Amino acid sequence: MPYAAGYRALPVADPGLDLTFPLNVFYPTATPGQPTSVGLYQLVVAVAAPVAAGPWPVVLLSHGTGSSGLVHRNLALFLARQGYVVGMPEHPHNNRDDNAWANTRQNLVARPHHLQLALEVLLANAALAPALRSQAVALIGHSLGAYTSLALAGGQPWSRPVDSPDGVTHAIPVPAANAQVRALILLAPAVPWFAPAGALANVRLPILLVVSGQDEFLPPAHAEIIRRGVPDPDQLDFRLIENAGHYSFLSPFPPARVSPAFPPSQDPPGFDRVRFHEVLYEEVLAFLRRTVG
Repeated sequence: MPYAAGYRALPVADPGLDLTFPLNVFYPTATPGQPTSVGLYQLVVAVAAPVAAGPWPVVLLSHGTGSSGLVHRNLALFLARQGYVVGMPEHPHNNRDDNAWANTRQNLVARPHHLQLALEVLLANAALAPALRSQAVALIGHSLGAYTSLALAGGQPWSRPVDSPDGVTHAIPVPAANAQVRALILLAPAVPWFAPAGALANVRLPILLVVSGQDEFLPPAHAEIIRRGVPDPDQLDFRLIENAGHYSFLSPFPPARVSPAFPPSQDPPGFDRVRFHEVLYEEVLAFLRRTVG
């Protein structure tokens, strides 16, 4: 039987960069939820409620550039109610409130490091850790979040000439592959940094790869970098959603925010985002059950 969704906000510190960023966590609980303001949204959650007896697999969700984890709030709530603990970091200086690192090498270095720090904080949290399966972690990444997830799962990204002050390609320093990560879900991936031969040779995990046929920023050809680059194509499930756009993976927005003036709320003509998410969540759930339990 599905659970209610608990909610906690955890601070994640990066002493090396002298900054702290938030990690929103949704998890299964037996405590009924109440309408609660979380960021810009009203969500039915049980704030700081006890986590239901586990152990539960862990999912970290990395948002796209200049965005927010909470644009994937409905997916996080759905998974929490099905028995997953979902952490959504707000990537520093690359979110909707502060996007100073957009299109910089600093951002490409920092994002995977911060996803690793977020995982460490979640797994060490006294209220949640006893109920977590620390060796059953999945990463979900949308757009630049897919880059972030691949980099933490063993991918070696390379800067493009436009990313480097000297105009030369360099290996981007990222954390070593995290052995706790057992599966990846990549949505509308931004991954040109993995185009060089061998960049994905150490990504040996099950992958669910879903791309948009009408993506206005990242053509479906970006997915070919992953499909050609991973060492075992048999571990990759690929889906092309013909009429979806880049933003179609974001949770449907409240009616007051749906407007042509707010592109993340918009889809190609005739596309039903609400219906698509109903199907997508079930597919994500089935993939997670096969790969991390």
